[in-house]
Amino acid sequence: MEFLQQNWYWAALAAASGTWLMVELIRSRGDDTQLSPVEATLLINREDAIVLDVREQGEYAQGHIPNARHIPAGEMERRSKEMEKWKDHPVILCCATGARSNSAAGTLRKAGFNRIYNLRGGMMEWQKAGQPVSRKRK
Repeated sequence: MEFLQQNWYWAALAAASGTWLMVELIRSRGDDTQLSPVEATLLINREDAIVLDVREQGEYAQGHIPNARHIPAGEMERRSKEMEKWKDHPVILCCATGARSNSAAGTLRKAGFNRIYNLRGGMMEWQKAGQPVSRKRK
């Protein structure tokens, strides 16, 4: 007890850190629009989901999910007509880490897309999970 009294700030930091981790874990579990690489693969195989890679051209060329369509996040609104045909299909968005694709998902939801998913962790998690990667040939 004396240790905690003398080092209360470290105990408070540990408690705050643990609380933050638990909140993040609960928040991410409740969001069914975030898919793991395995869940994304199942959706692709079972429901013929469309994969949209929202990274920039150079990132996409270094490696992408097989058969992924490339539409950079900055071009989403401009190319919305091109994507109209996918409104009722499951669409999985991916980027490098999941951040850009998460904001692009919001753009597509506003445009009326119903089944939008984000690849949690992006291409980093996809590759960590040992999933296949295609590279653009020159």
